[in-house]
Amino acid sequence: MPERPVALLAMQPWALPDLFPPDVLNRLRTLARLAPATVLTSFRTVEATAALRDVDVLLTGWGCPRIDDAVLAATPRLGAVIHTAGSVKRHVDPVVFARGIAVSSAAQANAVPVAEYTVAAVVFGAKRVLSRAHWFAHDRTAGDWRSGAGTGLYGRTVGVVGASRTGRLVLERLRDFDVRLLLADPYLTAEQARAVGAELVDTDALCRRADLVTLHAPALPQTRHLLDARRLGLLRDGTVLINTARGSLVDTVALTAHCVTGRIEAVLDVTDPEPLPADHPLLHLPNVLVTPHLAGSQGHELRRLGEFAVAEVRRLVRGEPLLGAIHGADLHRIA
Repeated sequence: MPERPVALLAMQPWALPDLFPPDVLNRLRTLARLAPATVLTSFRTVEATAALRDVDVLLTGWGCPRIDDAVLAATPRLGAVIHTAGSVKRHVDPVVFARGIAVSSAAQANAVPVAEYTVAAVVFGAKRVLSRAHWFAHDRTAGDWRSGAGTGLYGRTVGVVGASRTGRLVLERLRDFDVRLLLADPYLTAEQARAVGAELVDTDALCRRADLVTLHAPALPQTRHLLDARRLGLLRDGTVLINTARGSLVDTVALTAHCVTGRIEAVLDVTDPEPLPADHPLLHLPNVLVTPHLAGSQGHELRRLGEFAVAEVRRLVRGEPLLGAIHGADLHRIA
């Protein structure tokens, strides 16, 4: 890698000001020479072809076109793809890994706000905020909200499905609470689970034992409807389900049936389909909160992703290992 590599930005222009505010962009310029082309949204234009010829590093983001054989043929010097977001699967073709090009993702940085959102959902869920707020607004004669019977996080059991980057951050943050932590992940040993403060169990046992269940597994063919009708049926009455991962992890039809009865509560930042139709029952139940996929980095939080990418360029120039390195051998099991 040259001492000051040529870098090119490939992403939707709307994200650039928040990902790379002036001071972060200036920091990038001290490490790399930015290609003269504007931010690329296509690799097929004459302008893109001319710019790609001398590029050493592609800094990618949401909306980056797929980097395939044709793009690699146009970028003979390309040594690294550094992604300023999470998953690289949509735009980094396996051929990139086969060519030995370094690939990095800011997924670790993007996991931070998702974990923060999740912990907030755990606290609110344990307090039964959704159903109690609805009662307070619409049906105060039905009981005394001050008793709080069965609510609160102290001493409760939280089940984390998936020791992903976000899952691990959630476990780390929940260790500051007086809770029992269960973890279901087929790639971990019991010893590794204990190292992150959790008891390793299978998904069925987690569903049976947890008071709150939070999902952090990747969307893969084998994880589709990981929580299907059978497993949702294992959840005890009053369980709170939190999904900030991918909507396909949950069977929406089965979940709706359980939530309509009021048997369980749910906080869903992702759904299947996404978005749900405006008349879908989950959008209107007092025991369900659906948010529009906002747990990940937005607004001020995007800066963290840009800072992570710039730090990766620094590591690249210094010959240091990339903190967000993605390896082709892991593609089958990561988001």
